[in-house]
Amino acid sequence: MAAVGDGPWLDDAAGRLVRPFTVSNGRTRPSIAFDLLSHVMATGATPIGYLGPEHAQALDLCRAPVSVAEVAAHLRLPAVVTKVLLSDLVDCGALTTKPPEFTHNPTDRALLEAVLDGLRRQL
Repeated sequence: MAAVGDGPWLDDAAGRLVRPFTVSNGRTRPSIAFDLLSHVMATGATPIGYLGPEHAQALDLCRAPVSVAEVAAHLRLPAVVTKVLLSDLVDCGALTTKPPEFTHNPTDRALLEAVLDGLRRQL
């Protein structure tokens, strides 16, 4: 059954009892284009208006720069839902975003072949 302190929203066997898209009010598109490797960080500004508990959890995770993928993993939410939550926080000034920086060419043929070779060895 539900763990102590989790209330009716979490069940040990079933997991989250609230569908992920209820967290984002059914929205599936963030207002800001995020990459999974984009970094977000709290600005220190207090968000105005009501934000849900997931917004507060995301904001807490962003005290230091963190990738969108990491926030999604910690919240245990799909990436698209996490992007909607983070865009809400950017829109209200509580977060800033920075695009990913690549120190190498992500389309470098040698790099892609090395990744493919590594994946083949794993299979």
